[in-house]
Amino acid sequence: MTRALVIINPAAARTAPLAVNAVMSTLRAAGWVAEVLATGGPGDARSLAEYGVAEGVDVVAVFGGDGTTMQAAAGLVGTDVALGVIPGGTGNLLAGNLRIPASPARAAKALVSARPKPFDLGRMERPEGAQYFAVACGAGYDARVMAGTLSEHKRRWGMAAYVATTLRLISDIRSTVYAITIDGVEYEANAAMVLVANCGEVIPPFVRLGPGITPEDGLLDVVVMRANNFSQSVRAVWDLLRIAPGFLGERAYVGYARGREVRVETDPVQPVQLDGEPGGHTPFTVSVIPGAIRIMVPGRR
Repeated sequence: MTRALVIINPAAARTAPLAVNAVMSTLRAAGWVAEVLATGGPGDARSLAEYGVAEGVDVVAVFGGDGTTMQAAAGLVGTDVALGVIPGGTGNLLAGNLRIPASPARAAKALVSARPKPFDLGRMERPEGAQYFAVACGAGYDARVMAGTLSEHKRRWGMAAYVATTLRLISDIRSTVYAITIDGVEYEANAAMVLVANCGEVIPPFVRLGPGITPEDGLLDVVVMRANNFSQSVRAVWDLLRIAPGFLGERAYVGYARGREVRVETDPVQPVQLDGEPGGHTPFTVSVIPGAIRIMVPGRR
């Protein structure tokens, strides 16, 4: 018999009471013993996940967005308690990379037949403590888009809210100087955006960051995009979609590198995001934690 704690974020885009009831009914119909608890503010998801570990549950499932999911994941690092993902937010990037159905009821059905797999996480050291990301963190234009998209617009329009912000800010896109150190090797790049990726897709399944990016290899992948105007932005996105990787350098619109520890410094300071959530400003250092958590993955993967 599987014991589960389901953490819900009432503020997430798709966690209405009817959807929560459908999720819980699906789990219980499969014979799971499931308790549901709701977050009330920042940091609650991690505390609730730690409570689940102390209570000896087998799975901590999060019905919410990527931010709530990663807070809970932080409480599971180094434990045998598996993370279940039921998409309830706007982006749901982790769920998309895992091919978890978008419908909460279908996601719950997939969860009861899923199996735990080791999963790498990225860890960023910040003054307030370590923060983790499952898909990607980044500095520059993407972080500006995330920060510039209002919560009320995300709840109302979903991913379209990010698209609207992208178009609104694209005329201001500019490259700046990034100093990037990867496993002790220093690079300098003029970039509008630098991503440090653990998973391969930023808009699953349509936009891949590059070949061979996986959360199972003990490595992080650095993706650098250079653009100073709208036309260069289009060229950079085109190069990314063609998956035509190059090296970090001045001539490439998109450059790639790979390593276990990455430090990013900029002049001037740039905003930072982790899985779509605000993460302060540069500089930052991230490292990969191989097999940091176990995550419930649908059997077809």
